[in-house]
Amino acid sequence: MKQTEILAPAGSMETLRAALRSGAQAVYIGGKRFSARSSAANFSAGEIAEAARLCHKYGAKLDLAVNTIISDSEAADFCEYIKAAAVCGVDAFIVQDWGCAELIRRCVPDAVLHGSTQMSVHTAAGASLLRELGYARVVPARELSKKTISRICDTGIETEIFVHGALCMSVSGQCYMSAIIGSRSANRGCCGQACRLPFSAVGNKEKAALSLKDLSLLPRAQELADMGVDSFKIEGRMKRPEYVASAVYELKASLEGETPDMAMLRGVFSRGGFTDGYFTDKRQDMFGVREKDDVISAHELIPKIHELYRFERKAYTADFHAVIKAGQPVVIKAVCGDISASAQGEIPEKALNRPTDTESLTKQLSKLGDTVFSFGQLTADMDEGLIVPAGKLNELRRQVTEKLTQLITERNTPVYTVTNYVPDANTRVSDKCADKLPLRTFCRSRQQAEAAAELSQYIIIPEELIDEELLGAVDREKIIASPPRFITDEDALEKRLAELKGMGINRLYCHTPDCIAMGRKLGMKLHGSFTLNVYNSFSADYLHDLGLEDCIFSVEATAEQLSRIDTSLPLGAAVYGRLPLMLTRNCPIKNEAGCGKCTKKLTDRTGRELPVVCSKDYAEILNPDRLFMLDRLGELGVPSFGAVYLSDEDADAVRAALSGQKPAGNITRGLYYRGI
Repeated sequence: MKQTEILAPAGSMETLRAALRSGAQAVYIGGKRFSARSSAANFSAGEIAEAARLCHKYGAKLDLAVNTIISDSEAADFCEYIKAAAVCGVDAFIVQDWGCAELIRRCVPDAVLHGSTQMSVHTAAGASLLRELGYARVVPARELSKKTISRICDTGIETEIFVHGALCMSVSGQCYMSAIIGSRSANRGCCGQACRLPFSAVGNKEKAALSLKDLSLLPRAQELADMGVDSFKIEGRMKRPEYVASAVYELKASLEGETPDMAMLRGVFSRGGFTDGYFTDKRQDMFGVREKDDVISAHELIPKIHELYRFERKAYTADFHAVIKAGQPVVIKAVCGDISASAQGEIPEKALNRPTDTESLTKQLSKLGDTVFSFGQLTADMDEGLIVPAGKLNELRRQVTEKLTQLITERNTPVYTVTNYVPDANTRVSDKCADKLPLRTFCRSRQQAEAAAELSQYIIIPEELIDEELLGAVDREKIIASPPRFITDEDALEKRLAELKGMGINRLYCHTPDCIAMGRKLGMKLHGSFTLNVYNSFSADYLHDLGLEDCIFSVEATAEQLSRIDTSLPLGAAVYGRLPLMLTRNCPIKNEAGCGKCTKKLTDRTGRELPVVCSKDYAEILNPDRLFMLDRLGELGVPSFGAVYLSDEDADAVRAALSGQKPAGNITRGLYYRGI
């Protein structure tokens, strides 16, 4: 069996030490910028260097999360940040943004890239694409079944799986609720955790219908190891040191064949217990909230957990050799594997009473309590009748272990090629947009598609709705097939897309890297959704090079930002519709009320009603207000097309929307003016 890695989170130096002392073989952290947990204490530039030193002292790795999307105006600062982190010796960069990955390569060509779970990769095809693009590791979506994880493990890319910690209601990278409702973007590291607030399908003001229990696959750690999982990831960069230490300790126990203490872990932190529902594909009992008993238990357990990381962990065994000869300085040598260090002392004196012997040497040299070393063997080359005082031996022991620690740390610290690359300053400002734009309309029914076809450049429609009847009413050249936003049967979808291609449907709407991978394989024309989170010119150019024909720009961008994008990739802008706020694998209405009593909506604490659209394998929670920018196209720069998102509109409402009429009810200008 290949070596598995316990990967722990750390939001502070204290937590980092707790993780390492408890047995973590790798730690992931975020800096003060560009990290998806901006509310954690996080690490300054100096602290990143210290964190790298500490990790490498233990033989552990340090992964730096730079897993947010960045704007063009941040690119120069991002590059300087990456170069500084590389000099510190971080072992890998965890990345979401396509453009960030490209900038890292330009700044540090030999950097190691890990694809963040924020990329929403959830198929073997998506994982294989990242491997092809030079990523060393993928962190797939947390919503995967055992079968899918196993397939991803077989692709040849390192696989890092979340095994313990909080679960977002939405698929990571596909949540826009906090941004659109509160201008706090999860993709920018500022999630307001709106999903933990009251929501209900039946008007229960106390119900948290979007709050899931915490994940724990610790009892299944051996099973995951047997499947080929490389890294076992614990969530929690905002958690206390005690949480991280206990999770690391119990995960280590599980991987060693022991039974993890789940009762203790629940006491440390949980939301009414744990769930493995995604892994087992049994999603009936996954919802939970933080309860009073959970808080009381944690308070009682914390002092006991401190003992797990009170002292240095023994990461290595050191053998010692002493040379104590008359007329020569004392030499103490320490050896750890193929690394050795020596310390030289004073010339030994003749013993008046008891001379130094192997027993006294062992007593002094084995005092390694404040180091990462266990005492191994002692050999000695000594003349008789000589003495080295205990204090002198202790000082030589400290010197030699410090030198050995430094050599081990240096051995474990990567050295990179750092270039002088600086991104060009983007001073482009687009002309005003024309009063009319070609429109691409996302339709949820055949009736909408038929009504939209005449007034749209293209219609985007779920692949399962495309049949000969639709093709009799809509020109197939105008159809862009939309695969499921969350793919649960990769083989069936590939077969279906091949069938559509045979019917003359050559265009594919790409929600995630998975869709890009499948479309490339079939030779389809690729059109990017805003869910690819293209937020800067570098991402746009990268996707163009990857083969995309065009892409809808991020709905989290401002109008000014869109007007300044400088790219060869034609970009679209969302201009109408109820935008999806969340993509969920669990239907909150089914959980609370049951499918038979489906209300098709959730009500928040203010009384606003959020429509919920169910598909076979996932649900989408929509914004209650419709985006409407068709009367302000001139303020969007020069997008190549506008994107219209239909929800429950009938044929007349479709035609009215595409003609530019303001819809009835509340409208929103999205984030085009207020930003995030």
